[in-house]
Amino acid sequence: MTDSTNDSPVADRPAPPQTPVEPGPHAGLVEGNRLTAPAGAASTALDPTAPVPSRIFFGTIATLSLVADLWTKAWAEKRLGDFSTLEVVKNYFSFSLAKNRGGAWGVFQNQREDYRRAFFLLVSGLAILFIAGMYRRSYPHQTALKWGLPLVLGGALGNAFDRIRYGYVIDFVDFYIIRNGQTHHWPTFNIADVCICVGVVLMAIDMLFTKKPGFVPAKFA
Repeated sequence: MTDSTNDSPVADRPAPPQTPVEPGPHAGLVEGNRLTAPAGAASTALDPTAPVPSRIFFGTIATLSLVADLWTKAWAEKRLGDFSTLEVVKNYFSFSLAKNRGGAWGVFQNQREDYRRAFFLLVSGLAILFIAGMYRRSYPHQTALKWGLPLVLGGALGNAFDRIRYGYVIDFVDFYIIRNGQTHHWPTFNIADVCICVGVVLMAIDMLFTKKPGFVPAKFA
């Protein structure tokens, strides 16, 4: 018996050419894992498994900064009074009580009390919210930022506490140089100002020198 399959003209016909298919929007998805991001998708979220910075450390440093500021201000009020000066290094450094109703370098000192207080309290509140949110998004390896943010927070709280209680900020650290009968003063400051300045420098160091971890594809499963 003759095999009819081999004699069929259809079996000898060449296969038609295949038309290339462009990859669709779902290319790269794996069956059974449809909720993960496709291969090559843009990074959209931070790694959810990454470690988070310590809230205890943040709260401890901020609290110590605040306590140091309030304690030294209380000492200055009691020890120095309104007109007393305690000379530490002759012609260079002393403790002298001052009541700063403005901001840094006395800015806004001549504005109306209600406007001035509302402005500085608003700025302090926004700064506190910004610092707390920035710390939540930081990584434990960002050492400079980890120290800088709570220092700035403690200093901001210390000066805000003064404005709420008194309507002005207590300053008492006074650096100056006396030469040829003339005195050149650096604006009087306090421990809160020191914490803020050190914290800002540390934040700048983190911004310039600390390598940030990259993003990973978002997962919605």
